[in-house]
Amino acid sequence: MSLLSIIFALLIEQLRPLKSSSKVYAWLSVYADFFQRNFDGGENKHGQIAWIVAVLIPVVVTAGLYSLLAAQHPVYAWAFCVLVLYLTMGFRQFSHFFTDIHKALRNNDLRLARELLSAWRGQPCDELNTEEVVRLTIEEALLATHRNVFAVVAWFVIFMLLGLGPSGAILYRLARFLNMSWQEQNGVKSEGFSKFSALMYHWIEWLPTRLTASTFAIVGNFEDAIYCWRTQATSWADPEAGIVLASGAGALGVRLGMPVSQLGQTIVRTELGTGDEVDLDHMPSAVGLVWRAMVFWLIMLLLLTMASMASWAGV
Repeated sequence: MSLLSIIFALLIEQLRPLKSSSKVYAWLSVYADFFQRNFDGGENKHGQIAWIVAVLIPVVVTAGLYSLLAAQHPVYAWAFCVLVLYLTMGFRQFSHFFTDIHKALRNNDLRLARELLSAWRGQPCDELNTEEVVRLTIEEALLATHRNVFAVVAWFVIFMLLGLGPSGAILYRLARFLNMSWQEQNGVKSEGFSKFSALMYHWIEWLPTRLTASTFAIVGNFEDAIYCWRTQATSWADPEAGIVLASGAGALGVRLGMPVSQLGQTIVRTELGTGDEVDLDHMPSAVGLVWRAMVFWLIMLLLLTMASMASWAGV
């Protein structure tokens, strides 16, 4: 059921992608703001209570609905899994940015490429040169693939194996969204309240991050990916993201990270990866790495499904 749910959710998302400005994300923003507004007393314990309640309710409700639907008919439960994955995954939410930026650079339209990258990252990119635009675009693609596909699928499968339905996908998506939403309140960081959500997101990210990095290594340059993961990831500002980027850069045989120009100054960033500096021709290579990784995951899920069926049949 897990494999078919993922395949159908990906197909539906390809045909009708859920936009980041959709009502679902608007509702999530209201949901996160409600808990921050009513629970934030500036202390860590307030953040703990808010996070547990905000995450536990949807997870329990999702698991309960799955059980009820499964008791009625397996097809109902399967359709529910597809719906949850469609709402929590988002491959097409970012892939059009990558495609449009690549097309703009092919047409020598650096201004448009900068505008698209700015919209994607939510940060000004007006001073970037072509090489910096390519580098940041590949970085965003690797991280977006992990956060919008692989991490969601990983927790979805884990909870399905536990008999809790698609609630794992809800857990990951809510944990990430709350961590992002609660970092700031009216432009001022609420450290006491957001500390627990950041800690929980760190632990929830731990396994999927390493699964993604391992997959990049397997379908790319294995030795370089593992070397970069072990020696460079911890020097990145966000070590979890550093694992994905370092392994991805090593798998592609390019250098990511490094300083970029922004707001009239040079932003110092650690160098990740080995080999060549990125150029426009490396963008299709990044797409190929992502697709190979997705196919690898689907094959592994197929093998897991076949093993489960063989065990159930007593073979």
